[in-house]
Amino acid sequence: MRILMLSRLALGTALALGLFAAPVQAATVSRLTPPSELFASGTSDPVISRFLPGQRFDLQATVQPDAGETIESFRFLVDGKVVNGPTPIGGGGASDPRLLRNGLVRETGPAACIANGKTTGAAGCSLVAGLAAGSAVVSFRGYSNYEPGVHEFKVNARTSTGRTLSATGNFEVVGIAEGGKPAKNIIILLGDGMGASHRTAARIMAKGYAQGKARGKLAMDTFPYTGQVMTASLNSIVTDSAPGMANYVSGNKANNNEEGVWPDDTLAAFDNPRIEYLSQYLHMLQGKSLGIVTTSDVFDATPAANAVHTALRGNGTGIVDQFLDESDKTGLTVLLGGGRKWFLPNPSNSTSPQPANGSQRRASTDYVLPADIIAGWGVAPGKLDPERDLIADFVGAGFAYAPDNTALNTAFSRGVPDKLLGLFAYSNMNVSYDKIAARRGNREVVDAFGFPDQPMLDEMTDKALQVLSRNRNGFVAMIEGASIDKQAHLMDTDRWIHDVMEFDRAVAVARQFAERNPDTLVIVTADHECSGAAIIGAATVTAAQLEADRLQGKNVVGIYEAARFPRYTLAADGYPVTTHIDHKMLIGYGANADRYENWLPSAFPTRDSQQPFPPAQSPANPSVRNKDNGVLITGQIAGDQAAHTGTDIPLSAFGRGSSHFTGTFDNTDVFFKLGQIAVGGE
Repeated sequence: MRILMLSRLALGTALALGLFAAPVQAATVSRLTPPSELFASGTSDPVISRFLPGQRFDLQATVQPDAGETIESFRFLVDGKVVNGPTPIGGGGASDPRLLRNGLVRETGPAACIANGKTTGAAGCSLVAGLAAGSAVVSFRGYSNYEPGVHEFKVNARTSTGRTLSATGNFEVVGIAEGGKPAKNIIILLGDGMGASHRTAARIMAKGYAQGKARGKLAMDTFPYTGQVMTASLNSIVTDSAPGMANYVSGNKANNNEEGVWPDDTLAAFDNPRIEYLSQYLHMLQGKSLGIVTTSDVFDATPAANAVHTALRGNGTGIVDQFLDESDKTGLTVLLGGGRKWFLPNPSNSTSPQPANGSQRRASTDYVLPADIIAGWGVAPGKLDPERDLIADFVGAGFAYAPDNTALNTAFSRGVPDKLLGLFAYSNMNVSYDKIAARRGNREVVDAFGFPDQPMLDEMTDKALQVLSRNRNGFVAMIEGASIDKQAHLMDTDRWIHDVMEFDRAVAVARQFAERNPDTLVIVTADHECSGAAIIGAATVTAAQLEADRLQGKNVVGIYEAARFPRYTLAADGYPVTTHIDHKMLIGYGANADRYENWLPSAFPTRDSQQPFPPAQSPANPSVRNKDNGVLITGQIAGDQAAHTGTDIPLSAFGRGSSHFTGTFDNTDVFFKLGQIAVGGE
């Protein structure tokens, strides 16, 4: 093996140096899915793709023939056996319902390429640039395997000249140990972008310190078990939010910008090879419901990466449609957040001018699924329908609809609804800092956004858990504090710390629920760290001095003992009376773009490009915010926002099975811990 690897290395070096002339076209299997080191490098370790017993996923390969050839037929094999419909592997028996869901039988049929929502013959494929003429993307949809252990899988594709092109990879089925009491309910609280510094800063602001000791803890600090999570995606050490969430609930690495799928070589965003989510797996096995609660637009990466399968996280029309279209597979029962712009009909499909109702529905971001996904996964085909009134369709499917906080409370005045949809803004909801200001009488920001009556995250969490609790089989809930990340990107310190505090109040609600329902597991974590936030010290001057001498802001940072202990006062609502205090805490950023800093709160949040009608008062970006009254802090990255980092993040756990979450582990490991606790027991 060592000689083989060295010879490959030598060959690669020779090719790089131009010592050999490369052929114009060489027959090959250029991509094999699920991702595998056995295929990528010839080594069987580490095993990249792992699954729970019976968890469904797609087998796929990109096959490139020699010039003048086409791909005529193909078949997949697992452990030497042809994959051919509902073949029992490792027991389960004919009565096991998962054996009837193994997908479209394609043992040797004509090769197919999936492109732009259609299944076509190889000659009509719309493949990514650089692939040989006659190439094909071949798939077996909805495969599953019950036998624990590492399995070898292979594709054999026959060309028009009678040759066979082959490639081999591997995957693992992770067994579930029986014993102990399973968790009926799983609550995943995700503070988007929330690293250790974000948690610490919120604790300092919310609790204060006395001679070096915290006067209290955040709710998330009280969880008995804490581990450290490695957050890389399939294609980078720095993940974005799509795989950052999807890796937790699929057990597999995804590329940045992709949710519930692996990359492929076609152009369509919704045809990529799928992986079954935790919600789908537990809904099928146990009949659990799914609840999604967020302060972002509901189409955003984190909420979508619990129920939607797409290679392009920005395709909002298709994403929100899939929430409802495949709710019978996920058990979706609660959907709360912003994002009304995707649900409102746009009969003209117009992009300019902006429709008066704020609709962002477009045929270009919608989906129609290819026939093999429809058959293999048993899902709705989708439709290009920007004119769709999705709110009406949710209501028709039994969801109570709340457009604001008043309506949300009214919906519960007549009893707990069976299903619940709440859309409280066109796009992302206002952040805690501005919602609290409105409740205290300063309505300038929320009125400018046009949605003055929005709930807080803890209020949405309480309502969601009431609805989800109606299912005697239990539920999976994902509750996101989304703007911790969004405001850290914008380096708006006061707003992201406020949002960590709002998120922690939702954590407290979840913990109280778990205390009343001891068959519940609660985990608190993040998808990644955002901005490289660091508590660098505190201001050496009073609030009045800081405001009077803004251009000298860079010279007022007290470090070490000069930082002392900032003291914030909380109002009766649990939030700071003001963040503009004497000797305030100061935050620096390690993954920052250019910004003008004066360490003062901004009256208006920086512009949110996702809003169809952004307030004119919002600064365009951090590189112009405070330009006339702050000092320039030169950034380390391009653009006008801070970026995610590859730093490990903390995960804290409470309730049934929480002891599983200690040490350092990969984000995909969380899925298998959750599966073990939900199916096999703690």
